[in-house]
Amino acid sequence: MMRRLPVFFLLDCSESMVGENLRRMEETLQTIVRVLRGDPHALETVHISVIAFAGVARTIVPLVEVVSFYPPKLPLGGGTSLGEALDALMVELDTAVVRTTPERKGDWKPIVYLLTDGRPTDDPSPAIARWNAQYAKRATLTAIGMGRDVDFAVLKRLTDRVLLYEETRPEDFKTLIDWISASVVAQSKSLGEGGTAPVPVSLDKDVIKIVDEAPRTLADETCVTLVGRCQQTRRPYLIKYERERQDLTGSDFQLQVSLFRLSGCYPLDESYFDWSDADATDLKVSTSELIGAPGCPHCGNATAFALCGCGKLMCINGPGEAVCPWCGNEVGFAPNPSTDEGGFEVGRGRG
Repeated sequence: MMRRLPVFFLLDCSESMVGENLRRMEETLQTIVRVLRGDPHALETVHISVIAFAGVARTIVPLVEVVSFYPPKLPLGGGTSLGEALDALMVELDTAVVRTTPERKGDWKPIVYLLTDGRPTDDPSPAIARWNAQYAKRATLTAIGMGRDVDFAVLKRLTDRVLLYEETRPEDFKTLIDWISASVVAQSKSLGEGGTAPVPVSLDKDVIKIVDEAPRTLADETCVTLVGRCQQTRRPYLIKYERERQDLTGSDFQLQVSLFRLSGCYPLDESYFDWSDADATDLKVSTSELIGAPGCPHCGNATAFALCGCGKLMCINGPGEAVCPWCGNEVGFAPNPSTDEGGFEVGRGRG
């Protein structure tokens, strides 16, 4: 039996990845597979699996040879459950990877690429401890943080191979894809020529940096996400605001504040809730911190930012009576509702 080189992609599909980031993650898989199919060593040995995680983690592509791999549509959910993601990975290593025995040679040492853009919303410590005790020597794990708001301290507890990817130019994402592809190809070629050790591939240090030290910080979050439902279709949608800094200057002061500007409003399907952390949170954001209000992506109603008394968002097309698609109660919206100058609080997602 041909010895396989298992390659696992552990992908953060939390709601902060909505829109362009998720689309590019899908394109990443497509491009990497295209490169691997063009290399005879990779085509012969590489098998790929994809594990997605948000509030929950699931294997969405079991380990399969490159020629048969079809890049999946990635899910989207609330939460970043890194602990569950590691648990799912460890299950795959136990069940899908063939281990060497006295009677036969097993698979080559698996390669794992973890891509995340945020901070864990669960407690990953038990999973990290089990990984380090039982699995760290059985696989080569590289953790890639997509931006500076990643909790690199947690990633450094997991592996010494922690990288920071920062995008400053449109072509930078291609650099990241090319580096991952080249790393897998180099490893498969080395194995085909009798090598065993991971093969280093040079980094473009303007785009991908090695993280040596990662003190835990309480940096502001990069985005705010809110979930609502269409009044007409009852289908869910996700509103995303991205952080921006603004300078406030007076006669005797100057300070910088964080506000969040509307990035987009995206239609969801009910699978979003299957992929979200079921534990309730009391995370709130004041509307005074949010800039912009979108229309409904499902029915086109003028605003997707109407708040029912049940605390949930819905869409409306103007003042009057409406039935909340969450609780089923009838809600009245006045033409000119009085609001506190400080705004009001709405429940936000984990990101």
